[in-house]
Amino acid sequence: MKIRYLHTMVRVLDLEKSMAFYRLLGLEETRRYENEQGRFTLVFMAPPGQPECPVELTWNWDGDEGLPSDSRHFGHLAYDVEDIYAMCQHLMDNGVTINRPPRDGRMAFVRSPDNISIELLQMGGAKEPAEPWVSMPNTGHW
Repeated sequence: MKIRYLHTMVRVLDLEKSMAFYRLLGLEETRRYENEQGRFTLVFMAPPGQPECPVELTWNWDGDEGLPSDSRHFGHLAYDVEDIYAMCQHLMDNGVTINRPPRDGRMAFVRSPDNISIELLQMGGAKEPAEPWVSMPNTGHW
């Protein structure tokens, strides 16, 4: 029996704000589906050159009162990054809180505008631990 990964879906409250966050991570829109009858939009975003690995952002036009205030039940999305320190600095420079800094040179966690945990992992193994990351405390939960 074969199985093939399709996508991970997360519900978003503000489509543009959420898309801007995923663009900061380096993802790009690969396709979009708007359903007038169902009153929702699906936007698929993936790393460049990896359209087979998308996150599906689901936005309900009339709001989504059923969306939990804390999406911890979801788990997280995980992405390898070329330079974890540069990515975390880029995110911080754009107003994103680093919830779990990459103190070990290998792993960090941030949250999307919709409270989705995003794990960032250093490609190819840990970098040498460095400041300001080594001394930076956790912020909130991840």
